[in-house]
Amino acid sequence: QVQLVESGGGLVQPGGSLGLSCAASGGVFSPATLGWYRQSPGKEREWVTSTGPYGRTMYADSVKGRFTISRDNAKNTVDLQMNMLKPEDTAVYYCAVVDPGHPEPRGSAWTNSETYSYWGQGTQVTVSS
Repeated sequence: QVQLVESGGGLVQPGGSLGLSCAASGGVFSPATLGWYRQSPGKEREWVTSTGPYGRTMYADSVKGRFTISRDNAKNTVDLQMNMLKPEDTAVYYCAVVDPGHPEPRGSAWTNSETYSYWGQGTQVTVSS
């Protein structure tokens, strides 16, 4: 059974940095596409970033240049380093995994939440002074 557990959320001041980590278990994830989503109160879940099994990474325009996704296949982890945080980055952040048996997404499938088969429980990030 696949399980994803996020950690690292918390309160940070605007302009600050925070790192999130997601530990995956119950499968082999090196062939999988891994991603991060976020959801703010009253808003739909929003795609943030993803990384494919061959090194391709994609970012939402709202976080490009500030957030960095990285993966460690040996540890089955995917991290999200968030810099220059803004109040609008406040949200619950979720890691998500495409079924390792599925190929790397193409086109708009990268950002479509239905592409991702497994989800973590989420971790709260609050950016406030």
